[in-house]
Amino acid sequence: MFSGLQGYYQMKPLDILFIHPNAAKKIYQDLSKDFSAIEPPIWAAMLANHCRHHQFSVDILDCEALHLDNEASVEHIQKAKPRVAAFVVYGQQPSASSQNMQGAVEVADLLKETCPDIKVLFVGGHVAALPREVLEKHGVVDFVCQNEGVYTISTLLKTNLKDQLDKVAGLGFRQDGQIVLNVPSPIVEKKDLPVELPGMAWDLLPMKNYRTALWHALPNNSERQPFAALYTSLGCPMKCSFCMINIINRQENEYSDGSAIFRYWEPEFIIKEFDKLAEMGIKNIKIADELFVLNQNHFMKICELIIQRGYDFNIWCYSRIDTVKPRYLETLKKAGVNYLALGIESGNTKVRKDVTKGRFEAVDIRAIVREIRDHDINVAANYIFGLPEDDYNSMQETLDLALELNTEMANFYSAMAYPGSPLYGTAKTEGWRLPETYAGYSQHSYYAQPLPTKYLSAAEVLAFRDKAWMTYHTNPKFLDLLKTKFGQKAVDETVRSTKIVLKRQLLEESSEVKS
Repeated sequence: MFSGLQGYYQMKPLDILFIHPNAAKKIYQDLSKDFSAIEPPIWAAMLANHCRHHQFSVDILDCEALHLDNEASVEHIQKAKPRVAAFVVYGQQPSASSQNMQGAVEVADLLKETCPDIKVLFVGGHVAALPREVLEKHGVVDFVCQNEGVYTISTLLKTNLKDQLDKVAGLGFRQDGQIVLNVPSPIVEKKDLPVELPGMAWDLLPMKNYRTALWHALPNNSERQPFAALYTSLGCPMKCSFCMINIINRQENEYSDGSAIFRYWEPEFIIKEFDKLAEMGIKNIKIADELFVLNQNHFMKICELIIQRGYDFNIWCYSRIDTVKPRYLETLKKAGVNYLALGIESGNTKVRKDVTKGRFEAVDIRAIVREIRDHDINVAANYIFGLPEDDYNSMQETLDLALELNTEMANFYSAMAYPGSPLYGTAKTEGWRLPETYAGYSQHSYYAQPLPTKYLSAAEVLAFRDKAWMTYHTNPKFLDLLKTKFGQKAVDETVRSTKIVLKRQLLEESSEVKS
């Protein structure tokens, strides 16, 4: 872990330091103190192991987990003296990359003022979506990766960081004042995942500092620490217009809808990561795959291996309404899956179908949720307000569905045009207002800037989203559910979270919002 290794650095220069910036306060406002999760930076830990595999000296600086402000972050980087300071700009979900650019840019700016000789590299979803723009806007960024960056980074480290940069596939940089975007780099093929991305560098992370969200910890007696998150697969075969997860698979197109590539580590390999977590005494686990419950031969085998080992994990993972089947549920529960996160998105079929989420329009959402809960698995339902076809009636339909289902956890999002998603392309074409700051891509920030719909302004959408969240989490029926299943502490903490009212610049400025 990054601490006390200065003697090592003095003996051998550090090739690369992977940095996870800290912008929690700007992203989550006052929720950052007690309620937001602090997750291990999965991609930073995977890239670190990739570089170690290729015999480079590596470390990780997780500024968020160590609660470092910008000045303290730069001091740590200065002490490490890496050849390359690599800012890994991802977040707790794929779409969080853009909002995390806020902290990354701030630290990079300050670093270049004090250590101009340290080369700065950016990698992540936002960077993959807009590599040229990142270089144009931020002179402190020396290099960008145009996709997931695995081969680009290790190939770059083989150079002197000055010559033959045009030979590094997937690299973006400046030459003679001009921006150069090299030919694309291949992404790691499925068969090569165990070698090129051989798990996470857990030993380089401050594992004691990570905490899960309150709702995830409820089945674990509300104990939020220790906590870990990992991928068992990468990418998604779906093409939802609001999602940008597949942008890191890009080979030549700007937006993610043409890069729907799904790769996974074999269960016999990935179970070794779970073995490590069990050895560390970690019970709370997030399987961060965009769709864990997808390929039966993959996820069911992983669950069976966990069951064989007798681990007592508290796991949450993602599924779709149309991929979770009743025959899977008993095995998922035995493996420790206590929450399935479902992308319901909208209660209106027309709205859902418009964003290519309509494959499950004939599926009985209520029946599936009921089946999951009958197997003692909790449901984390995800809803989006402000999709292109939304109006007040359809958004109210979505909220009514959420209140009816009354799941143990519910996320309410406002639709945003995340760089790399098809919606971002639509927003640019239509001239819709986009966030003026990176923090504006955060659902919880003061600067949040969602999209308008065909019928509603962005301010109306955001106001409805905030009101819906409060309505749900103060609903007596929901609080009774929490008390019955998890006890009074779950109720008390939930009520405490409702006392934090998010400030919104858009709502302060707008006179369009209906009371």
